[in-house]
Amino acid sequence: QVQLVESGGGLVQAGGSLRLSCVASGRTFSYSTMGWFRQAPGKEREFVALILRSTGGTYYANSVKGRFTISRDNAKNTVFLQMNSLKPEDTAVYYCAAGDGLTSSRTYDYWGQGTQVTVSS
Repeated sequence: QVQLVESGGGLVQAGGSLRLSCVASGRTFSYSTMGWFRQAPGKEREFVALILRSTGGTYYANSVKGRFTISRDNAKNTVFLQMNSLKPEDTAVYYCAAGDGLTSSRTYDYWGQGTQVTVSS
């Protein structure tokens, strides 16, 4: 089993920044990819960004490319999501996930509890 705990969410004005963190514990060797997803009220959960544990390779949704940066600290089993130039449409609950997947949420086995990000206009 893998446990994931997110932190760093909050309320920010449009144009501002937030940094989300996700700390993994347990069988942290059992997955190859860590991702961030988000879910806004009334909408499906959508992919935001992912990072490969071995190479550090990254991939982003078009909606956040150039504004968000995903990074990792393998020694601390932690993944970060730096979010800049935030927009009201970025408002959602953000989830950290671990697995062997890519952009589909169905390919991730472990999920955190989520952290709320609210961007005011």
